[in-house]
Amino acid sequence: MKQKETKILVAIIAIILIVGTIIVFTKGLTFELKYQNNKKMEIHLGKEFEEKDIKEITKEIFGEQQVIIQPIEVYKDAISITSTEITEEQKAQLLTKVNEKYGTELSSDNITVEEISHIRGRDIVKPYIIPFTVSTVIILAYLVIRYNKLNVLEVLTQSIGIIVLAQLVLLGIISITRMPIGKFTIPSILLVYMLSTYICTTKFDGDLEKIEDTKEKK
Repeated sequence: MKQKETKILVAIIAIILIVGTIIVFTKGLTFELKYQNNKKMEIHLGKEFEEKDIKEITKEIFGEQQVIIQPIEVYKDAISITSTEITEEQKAQLLTKVNEKYGTELSSDNITVEEISHIRGRDIVKPYIIPFTVSTVIILAYLVIRYNKLNVLEVLTQSIGIIVLAQLVLLGIISITRMPIGKFTIPSILLVYMLSTYICTTKFDGDLEKIEDTKEKK
């Protein structure tokens, strides 16, 4: 990579890290609905229903408000509706429209509403910490063995630096773009992790080639 291109890349990374850090400390990260403070309402219809009908009803009542709809129970005669907020008015409207659609006589007794607390980001990644740590130790050991002709300390520090920097850049991009933390977060982390290990091997292969070329010239 040319010196000018390297400077541009360093500048871009620095901007992402600085802006991302500011946003994290001022606005925090955004989370998918199921990880936010929300309310979950369960409606027991006592009969089968079409999920698309419920989606049409909730869209009419909740508008642009985020909603998750999920059938429950073995016979799928009940449904859960999750949103950031469910008011008494929305609950009443939902009952009315469901009764009209399916000819039922549901009342508030057929509905349960549960408040669900926000799930912290650390709790999402917690199950992956030990596997991630073990994998990193194994990869670092492999790199040290494979590139034993290079300075071992430099191989370790550069590898750790590249892996950590890649994850920090990803976090910065997530915070800047306001990408919600959710089901795609862990796959994204793993993808960046694999790319960073590939960058390490590519760099060290290049360093080895330089050493071999130097020996041949001598």
